[in-house]
Amino acid sequence: MSPLADLLLNGKAVAAHRPWPRVVVTADVWQKIAQELAASHATLLGLWGDGDPVPAVHMAITSQAGEIAVATIECLNGRFPSVGAVHPPAIRLERTISSLYGFEPVGAPDLRPWLDLGFWDVQQPLGARKARSVGPAAYTFLPVEGESLHQIAVGPVHAGIIEPGHFRITAGGETVARLEQRLGYAHKGIESLMAGATIERAAQLAGRTSGDSTVAYGLAFAQAVEAALKITPPPRAQYLRALLAELERLANHLGDIGAICNDASFALMHAHCGILRERVLRAADSAFGHRLLMNRIVPGGVVADLDADGAAGIRAALQDIRERFPRLVELYDNTASLQDRTVGTGIVTAHLARQFGAGGYVGRASARNFDARKTPGYAPYDQLDFTVPVLTAGDVDARVWVRIREVEQSLGLIIQILGRLPEGPITTPLAEITGEGLGFTEGFRGDVMVWVRLDSMRVERCHLRDPSWFQWPLLEAAIEGNIVADFPLCNKSFNCSYSGHDL
Repeated sequence: MSPLADLLLNGKAVAAHRPWPRVVVTADVWQKIAQELAASHATLLGLWGDGDPVPAVHMAITSQAGEIAVATIECLNGRFPSVGAVHPPAIRLERTISSLYGFEPVGAPDLRPWLDLGFWDVQQPLGARKARSVGPAAYTFLPVEGESLHQIAVGPVHAGIIEPGHFRITAGGETVARLEQRLGYAHKGIESLMAGATIERAAQLAGRTSGDSTVAYGLAFAQAVEAALKITPPPRAQYLRALLAELERLANHLGDIGAICNDASFALMHAHCGILRERVLRAADSAFGHRLLMNRIVPGGVVADLDADGAAGIRAALQDIRERFPRLVELYDNTASLQDRTVGTGIVTAHLARQFGAGGYVGRASARNFDARKTPGYAPYDQLDFTVPVLTAGDVDARVWVRIREVEQSLGLIIQILGRLPEGPITTPLAEITGEGLGFTEGFRGDVMVWVRLDSMRVERCHLRDPSWFQWPLLEAAIEGNIVADFPLCNKSFNCSYSGHDL
């Protein structure tokens, strides 16, 4: 038994939580779990607040052996011991809990508001809901010391049609000394909208947390609900879900590869990758009725089946990509001016990737071998043959190559899914019971987590965690020591979600 499991034995287990345990612990055990995280004996998966039936904070963790659990600490006085005091990846999550609930992380190194930028009509919208008496206050950025430093403010309004976020760059000449982010501009109150919603309505909201990951969120929400209700979707639905997920991954990776090259002033790759991405989107629309595959996954299964014409359209798109993509990879690899921009730029060390539990191409480009399709794993990926590409350089180039290899793996996975797609129903009825569930899926950015508490067919509380929560801070580290002109390139190589982060 792991030290983490030993610690959780000292708590009170919540019987209705599935498929992994949730344990109510004391402040002492909570702090010992934080020390396990700080010592890299465990990885932080999520940290969020709750107000019902008592004020509490939940922390999802996984051990080195892959054991997953949720620890809960009740904070009846509105306070809880800070995890961020010893484990930096928790800092922004604690600041978010303070913004949404007003709970104070005792001993936290940073108490500045995170999601609350001062524009809301109320403070603590998920907690005591205090009316706001004053407008936005000035935000204090962290100090930077040194000679001849200057600051460059980027955003929150950017060129082009992209989401809002503010970046404060402090540089000495052209060299970046510090990058500090300020996010929260895309906050839409999705967790507040979830409270009291029907399962059907909540599933739609989950799929809109981050529109480019609608399949990943829809699947994670469905997994959480199905765990809470103790039901299993039919085998055909499981395979169709995987097909939807791989189409989403394929389209996004193709778009990202081209966009990264475009930020390095190599527009030819951008154009050709855009064409291939469009082929995937059109095939998805033809097969399932939506280019981005929104509202296709529901708790209990899927709402759209695949017919012969849809499968043929997908196969045709895959064949086109198989013929054209290798030439684009060769073009990327053999263009010296492009390699000069990407190789050695924006390095994330293996230590930081491991400490922050970075998922997706950010983590895998920096030696962190984690993929939710493998660990903890879910159907039907346990019946499919694929490898997870892992590199060690940690730079922009490595993040591009991880995407390239994942495109190749997705092409193979889709062919396997189409060849093994079982017959049968695509949904199973929902059971009207009360319970809690935790779901994990592998989106194109990394692992998406959803936790839900149900009262019959309605959602009492739902928390959604985007992989970007543990990737955004690493962008700050990656750009230090690089030139200002490489910030857009580094930023695009991460392609973190604003909407998924801001909730």
